[in-house]
Amino acid sequence: MASSGVVEGDKYRYHLDGEGEKNTKWKFGAPPNYDVVNKLFEQGRTKIWPAGSLEEKVQNLVKTWEMELFHKVNIEDFKTLDANKYTFSLNGRKGINLEEIGKLGGGYNPLLQTSLPVNLRGYNPDEETSESSHKAFTTTFPRGFALEVLQVISGPPQIVYKFRHWGYMEGPFKGHAPTGELVEVYGMAIFELDEHEKIMKVEFFYDPGQLLGGLLKGPKVASSSEEVASSCPILRSTG
Repeated sequence: MASSGVVEGDKYRYHLDGEGEKNTKWKFGAPPNYDVVNKLFEQGRTKIWPAGSLEEKVQNLVKTWEMELFHKVNIEDFKTLDANKYTFSLNGRKGINLEEIGKLGGGYNPLLQTSLPVNLRGYNPDEETSESSHKAFTTTFPRGFALEVLQVISGPPQIVYKFRHWGYMEGPFKGHAPTGELVEVYGMAIFELDEHEKIMKVEFFYDPGQLLGGLLKGPKVASSSEEVASSCPILRSTG
């Protein structure tokens, strides 16, 4: 996996700016700024991978893949994946393509698919759009939701790795008051790359309850201030 293309503005993600992105259409009108979540990442990570190591390359690939899916509007602008072959699956479900991901609402919705009855869902992906899901999580995690790769079990073309996602619930979530507590998620993922190092297939295995359980602990509040965060460019772009 090539690590060239990492821009000076963000040492953990590439394809954010430069000549190759001059015509890219961004969801919020400009490339996202990850300074806030990068600070959280550097303060809270448990691993510091050597520059040029397989682990660093996988970590940067995953962060860049996330960035493109969350912030680039047109699939033609995706550099990390092959839009014609790409499929995503969660916890053994049948893989879905980009068109089907769009029908789910994009954003966090594919990662929070659930078979729970509607009345037991603290977060219902069937009712959320990409924008509403992004707003909900950037509000509850104002310092971002950081990602680190804990272990790379196998390298390309089939990358198998363990990951940790974490953030501090310092804002409301779906009518629940913030707790200020650390919320952590652990899991594994498999990325399959083609001969051009483009992602063709992604499989995620984790318990969404690790995430939602931590966000639904706070007491219900009469009114929510979630709308406030949506106007802040930092929060809009952190994720």
